[in-house]
Amino acid sequence: MTEIQRPGALYQQVAAAIRAAILSGEFAPDSLLPSEAQLMARYSVSRPTVRNAIAALRAEGLIDVRHGKGSFVRSSGQPTLTLERRINRTTDSKFVMPNGDAWQEAEEPSSYRTRTTKATGRLLGLSEEEAVFGCDRLLIDTATGARAMHRMLIPFEVAEAVPVLAEEPCQPPAAIYGVLAQDGHKLWWSETVRARMPLPDERSTLQLPDATPILHVARVAHGADDRPLTLEELSIGADRAELAYRITAEKQSARRTRT
Repeated sequence: MTEIQRPGALYQQVAAAIRAAILSGEFAPDSLLPSEAQLMARYSVSRPTVRNAIAALRAEGLIDVRHGKGSFVRSSGQPTLTLERRINRTTDSKFVMPNGDAWQEAEEPSSYRTRTTKATGRLLGLSEEEAVFGCDRLLIDTATGARAMHRMLIPFEVAEAVPVLAEEPCQPPAAIYGVLAQDGHKLWWSETVRARMPLPDERSTLQLPDATPILHVARVAHGADDRPLTLEELSIGADRAELAYRITAEKQSARRTRT
């Protein structure tokens, strides 16, 4: 029996004791926590107190409650999926995405017309409420079962110049980049990554455990004069994936020296 002698509400004291047991390794990653009855006996508290303590630890992300199975200590292992954030170009001028073959579409892609938000407009160099074509995909990694939400946004003005994009906005990203290159664009890309908590529909779609953030990746394809042409967004559970980058040194113009 563990005696509780810490300040704070009783459930917080129990949560602190369980947290300490997890961090010390007594309750190992992926292991099943003792039952409610066992925790009640261990800490000499009531069932509501144990449930409140478990809820607090669940909100912290230390515990994953699995329906019908119990409460499990969250894994501290490495992500199961590494996403190579490179774009390759073949000798016949086709674009290849390193992780392209790993994904399967869980459902039919959804194409639609929408407008930019403050965030997407900033990335595309547009104002809010500018017209864009959108394509949403739900992807599943065949090896790990990891799920990802993918979105491609193409401004109307870009699609008007390259009509095939307006006719088929739900082409794979590599195909879209190929169409833009054939139209004469010399492409380069910029990418930003941030972690945030998922919205309820994102959590449900990605089948995320409680208190799990997502990685949100925004990739912009640029053309002539650095003009943004498309915005590609990828959202995936931060517990399932890590991002890998190849970084090369860019040449700088020689500095002129005064004589």
